[in-house]
Amino acid sequence: MQFVLCRMLPLLMLFVAWAGPAMAEQGMAIDPATCLGCHSEKISVHDFAASVHGKNACTSCHVDITDLTKHMKREIKVQKVQCERCHKKQNSEHFASIHAEKGVTCAQCHTDIHTHKYWKNDKRIAVAKCIQCHDKEAVYQKSVHGKGVAAGNMDSAACFDCHNLHDIKALGDPKSHSNREFHTKVCMKCHSDEKLMAKNKVTTVAVKSYMESYHGKNYRLGFPEKVAGCADCHTAHSVLPKDDPQSSVNPANLVKSCAKCHERATGLFTQFYAHGEHNDREKYPILFYTFIAMTGLLVGTFAVFWVHTLLWMFRGFVENREKAAKLWSGEYCQHIVPDAHKQYRRFNRVHIFMHILVITSFLGLSLTGLPLKFSTQPWAVAMMKMYGGSANAGMVHRYCAGITFVYFGMALFMSINFLFIRKDIPGNFLQRLFGPDSLCPNLRDITDVINMVKWFLFKGPKPTFERWTYWEKFDFIAVFWGMFAIGGSGLMLWFPELFGMILPGWAFNVATIIHSDEALLATGFIFSVHFFNTHGRPEKFPMDFVIFNGQIGKEEMLEERGDQWKRYEAAGITEKFACKHTSGVAYDFLVKGFGFIALFTGLGLLLLMIMAFIGGSH
Repeated sequence: MQFVLCRMLPLLMLFVAWAGPAMAEQGMAIDPATCLGCHSEKISVHDFAASVHGKNACTSCHVDITDLTKHMKREIKVQKVQCERCHKKQNSEHFASIHAEKGVTCAQCHTDIHTHKYWKNDKRIAVAKCIQCHDKEAVYQKSVHGKGVAAGNMDSAACFDCHNLHDIKALGDPKSHSNREFHTKVCMKCHSDEKLMAKNKVTTVAVKSYMESYHGKNYRLGFPEKVAGCADCHTAHSVLPKDDPQSSVNPANLVKSCAKCHERATGLFTQFYAHGEHNDREKYPILFYTFIAMTGLLVGTFAVFWVHTLLWMFRGFVENREKAAKLWSGEYCQHIVPDAHKQYRRFNRVHIFMHILVITSFLGLSLTGLPLKFSTQPWAVAMMKMYGGSANAGMVHRYCAGITFVYFGMALFMSINFLFIRKDIPGNFLQRLFGPDSLCPNLRDITDVINMVKWFLFKGPKPTFERWTYWEKFDFIAVFWGMFAIGGSGLMLWFPELFGMILPGWAFNVATIIHSDEALLATGFIFSVHFFNTHGRPEKFPMDFVIFNGQIGKEEMLEERGDQWKRYEAAGITEKFACKHTSGVAYDFLVKGFGFIALFTGLGLLLLMIMAFIGGSH
């Protein structure tokens, strides 16, 4: 059809030259051939007929030319073509773009308006348009993406895949939220598509590992401006293979790339596994075995203590029913303890102050750390927004970590004082270390565990304990282990540049695994096992306030710590620990209010953790 049109067009032009003006004067449409009769030197008849606009009349675009005679006499001034009359969608996108803001019109990109052909989603055509003004140094064209498009791979990223075709937004302030989000969001569009990546033999490990990193979690939580995005390491346009000397992630260039954010980055620092996966034993054996060890510790600890808790819960419930039955029968009244409610000092003011520090710091660390751990959860995003951003949460987290180091230092000082300095405790160093007033485990604890299990299984009486029970000793020892595991790894992650001067970068990968899993163990243990041992067991429910007032009743002491009472009674020092009951409405209100807020906060976080694991985020 186009061939026939081109053959007949000269004849038509002769006819229109003779009849056209008369037809136009009668109000008829101006035939394209009439226009081409004059404009054929600038516009190819053949190319125009074959273009996407070839089916349109010239006056479909040049709508202001309504009178051919006046036009030929140049009495009508030809106006700029209004592309939006047909291309409404494209125009609306362009209108809000940076191109429109800078005065770039349709024709400045589409310079071939009379020969323009449908691009058929050929990215090479779109790229050719963009590089008319951009990429003068061919940075993109030399990249893996540019070479891929040039080779005909339509899956490779072209300019518009990241910047859009017409709705091209300004990147704005380099530190702004939208700019920082753009650095990663556009990359994820393709690299998180497993089918697309598999088709092109590109792994999706980069996306998965990034999202599991501190950077990726902040991005997911909605604060990309606080961390590095994909383009910060790989650049935006000059994306090259790692083995290319010009690549930003080439080993020779890594220090420079890392130093953009970490100014004091060293060669050791760059040994960090940016996309290391702990489940890849062959590539990352150190991460694999670290994860296995931490997982074993987690599973083993919870398996033992959750069984212990369930057995205790059931046995305590039965015991409470037995006591209630004795009370109703009057049998229990025969065993009333004289001065049953007389109070004795269990903790001094320093101990109480330390308890408050522990509670405050632990809840602060949990409230700010768990949203990062479970960043895929909606509640995590909501909590971070409530804090005003991950930076604020991080600041609170570090303050609470500082409080942790304070009470840990106090515990060390008190331990040294107990073992070597105090005069009121008999025995040498070893006798004090393994004596009844020490929190160090000893042989008696084995007997206590056996007797407790017998009681659980209805095979023996409920045991009585010395000053410290085996589960309290475990809690105390866990603080020391936790400080080395959580505290040590936390310091490394807090000051990466400092530690990066003396440690290889992969040590931060190890620290991340340890810090994350040990924190999960600590929070899960405290909010489930410790809360039950201290407050939730039937004989203590709903809360044991001894950690706030330091006092214990005589009846409770005889029942739970009978051996301690016997030792004090034999030494004649029981009255040395007698004290007045702490009272006062204001004090009780503040102490109990603080205690219950802390308790319910912990239980609420435990519920959120359970929801996260059920939802598959861990």
